[in-house]
Amino acid sequence: MSGLIGSKLGMTQVFDEEGRMVPVTVIETGPCVVTQKKVTERDGYAATQIGFQASKEKHLSKAQRGHLKAAGKLVRVLKEFRGEWDVNVGDAVGAGLFEVGQKVDVTGTSKGKGFAGTIKRHGFSSGPRSHGSMNVRAPGSIGQCAWPSRVFKNKRLPGHLGNVTRTVLGLKVVQVLPEENLLFVKGAVPGPVGAVITIRPSVKG
Repeated sequence: MSGLIGSKLGMTQVFDEEGRMVPVTVIETGPCVVTQKKVTERDGYAATQIGFQASKEKHLSKAQRGHLKAAGKLVRVLKEFRGEWDVNVGDAVGAGLFEVGQKVDVTGTSKGKGFAGTIKRHGFSSGPRSHGSMNVRAPGSIGQCAWPSRVFKNKRLPGHLGNVTRTVLGLKVVQVLPEENLLFVKGAVPGPVGAVITIRPSVKG
């Protein structure tokens, strides 16, 4: 088993057998089409490439169209999964790859929030808000005048927040709807609604 590419549809809640409410993220996981198989003898490693989200021919380059010709389907997103997988080029895979109770790792790009200060970006405490204080949300002293007379590298400072690749480990699969290619996983996953994410069996088992 390798993994799937999906699209985040949003969050909702379901109830388990004991009547407890479980927050879940709904992921549309296909159908994904197998676009390429790599073998150790020819490529030096074993892997399977799959595609997701149908695309029009005019939105792909000539090289991309030629690469996808064997699969018989034009797709917008391609991902490669290392390891052996008993599928062939052109096969369609979907949510049925996973089962209820299984743990998965979900990778996506977090929401971009632009430039942010140290309070929002790193969770710093604010300064005093009374008695004429002029240091409410400023980061404070970041370097001394005598020594070292500079700011150390890796100092937590204001800067760009979000829009980075993040992986959430060990999310439990709560429900699987193979006919609709929907996967319900417990908890939140990175990215906004509509974000493209990758689902793999958990490295933690």
